[in-house]
Amino acid sequence: MKVALVQIGSPSTESKSERIQRAEDMLHDIPSADLIVFPELWAPGYFYFDRYEENAEPLEGPVLGHARRWAKRLSAHVHVGSIIETRDGQLYNTAILLDPSGDVVQVYRKIHVFGYQSREAQLLTAGEMVTTTGTPFGRLSSTTCYDLRFPAVWEALVKEGTDMAIVPAAWPAARLHHWQLFTSVRAVENQIYVIACNAVGEQEGISLPGHSRVVDPWGDVLFEAGDEEGIYMCEVNPALVEQVRREFPVLADRQKVGTGTSAIAEWSV
Repeated sequence: MKVALVQIGSPSTESKSERIQRAEDMLHDIPSADLIVFPELWAPGYFYFDRYEENAEPLEGPVLGHARRWAKRLSAHVHVGSIIETRDGQLYNTAILLDPSGDVVQVYRKIHVFGYQSREAQLLTAGEMVTTTGTPFGRLSSTTCYDLRFPAVWEALVKEGTDMAIVPAAWPAARLHHWQLFTSVRAVENQIYVIACNAVGEQEGISLPGHSRVVDPWGDVLFEAGDEEGIYMCEVNPALVEQVRREFPVLADRQKVGTGTSAIAEWSV
């Protein structure tokens, strides 16, 4: 399975429509790929909070319209990263996966909207559920950026049969080490592929470092980009997920952990 990570920047001097056109230009000579992945809110730009309302769009909006054509032309699954979706009077950070026919096969609304030095949590409504989708490469799921910090989301994905998790992000350079740590840990503890595409450049004084990466179920980093804009290719072996889980069946030993003070009280007597 060939994965293409579209590590794109969102400069303030560029409009949303200009950025969509530039993404199309970037894809013009892309090598053959089975899955193409974009970062979080790459078209509107994550940190341009004052423009969220004007850059919001319905699910069937400009980004999805272009992505449908890309999927069909390139005969590839396209994960559009995420958009600011307007839905029933509310705004969401919504990730979308298309199949090679351009059909929407997965929609995920970001559950953990970010509040630290960010207005996302003020402006956007949190999603409520995870989703998985069957593909020729196994079951694919989406999480988005900040979700990396919350293991319960990932356990839920595994319970739904996830083999690969796609993570579009706008993760700042100030916490690059955390990005590298969490993408590796989530792959190891859940025995899945983590395919993580991060933004680059600068937005509102925030540096975005790229370092898009692919981590396999053993925790081996198959690929990690630098901080330059570009399309980066990586090949993965979907069969490795089953192999790892069979050879080292840690998920079978995962227990539901309760809470209480009875054990503490017993030993304190």
